Amino acid sequence: MILRSLRWRLILAGGGAIVLALVLAALGLALLFERHVERVAVADLEARAMAVAALVEPQPDGPPAFRKVASDPLYEQPFSGHYWQIGLGSSVLRSRSLWDFGFPPAEAPPDPAPPQGRRVLALTGPLERPLLALEWWLEVRSGGESLPLRIIVARDRAELDNARQGFLSDLLPYLGLLGLCLLAASSVQITVGLHPLRQIRAQVAALRSGQRARLGPDMPQEVQPLAAEIDALLDARDDELAKARHRAGDLAHGFKTPLQALMGDARLLRDRGEADIAQSIELVAGSMRRLVDHELARARIRSDRLVAAVADPAVVIGRVVAVLQRTPAGAELDWQVDVAPGLAARIDPADLTEAVGALAENAVQHARRRIAISARRDGAHLAITLRDDGPGAPDAALTRLRQRGARLDEAGDNHGLGLAIVADIAAAAGGELMLRNATPGLEVTLRLLSAAKG
Repeated sequence: MILRSLRWRLILAGGGAIVLALVLAALGLALLFERHVERVAVADLEARAMAVAALVEPQPDGPPAFRKVASDPLYEQPFSGHYWQIGLGSSVLRSRSLWDFGFPPAEAPPDPAPPQGRRVLALTGPLERPLLALEWWLEVRSGGESLPLRIIVARDRAELDNARQGFLSDLLPYLGLLGLCLLAASSVQITVGLHPLRQIRAQVAALRSGQRARLGPDMPQEVQPLAAEIDALLDARDDELAKARHRAGDLAHGFKTPLQALMGDARLLRDRGEADIAQSIELVAGSMRRLVDHELARARIRSDRLVAAVADPAVVIGRVVAVLQRTPAGAELDWQVDVAPGLAARIDPADLTEAVGALAENAVQHARRRIAISARRDGAHLAITLRDDGPGAPDAALTRLRQRGARLDEAGDNHGLGLAIVADIAAAAGGELMLRNATPGLEVTLRLLSAAKG
């Protein structure tokens, strides 16, 4: 449930990013602090190395010698963590703190020599403790002799580690408090950022209640494309409703008058004493009226079933042709059916049957000897074409049919109501109906969206 909430997704993602950033910041600050402490420690070791170097005293008539070591509590206490060692030629002098431990001797300065003869080392000291050490190479001249002087000053790394741990102990509470502040700020930011969604919800509610016709352009830039798509969907739905009303009007126009005439004839027959025949006619007319009412209701209802509906043109065309071949007029015609394999149309099978049936019935009424039906793929569409060898239709009627809202039953030509219904079905399915005179005959093409055949 939480993962379906945009707010919680953003809070969790932001919280994770904040925690990661704080962890990386803590590690980076600890590393910087350690390097800073180490630089301070190295600077202290350099100062102590200068003091230790003063223990070497040149002699005017002989080699240099060590003077008396001054007392220093840091270097007097055994294993105190502060150590020094001087190597002058073959002579070695150590601080008392080293006790019986000595740093490894060096026969000669390293080659190449480090800058200023100094380098920082990591050594192991008494009691196997890690040390931070500074090695300093000098050359002492006295009495015509030159002797190499090696000074090592070291301190226990435990002090540096303790300083780093103390720094982290002081830093972590502040990082935790900073994290809480950042999470609170992130929550406020998310709340402010998602506030426009409430506006969308309110406007959609207004749409449902009829207070608004469209969402409109007064939306944040990031959600404006969504609002535009919703408005476009509403426009398409309005067009669908208008076509449904046209269809309802066509059906009422086609069946209302004949049904009234039948009911009138039934009353006349009943007045003449033909009650049985009148009752039979009234039953048939009543059944037809119920069917018409059902069709009118279906035409007025908007349905989403066309979104996922898929029809097989080969099956539909085969059924329509099989039915019409049983009629007297259809049995006398030569039916030529050519449907490419593997076709599927994005339309409800019942609507496709109604459309192909209406086109085929019109073709039967006007054909002389032959009707050709074909179905082919046309890019993202498929085209179902019916062609008869009849007289065709006036060009003016074909032009009017291509106009929005035009109906051939009002034009006075011979193709009747069926083509107008087919045009509405094609438009509702995202396709189109195209007509042209084929000389001889009329060629009608039903162009529909293609679909993957299941």
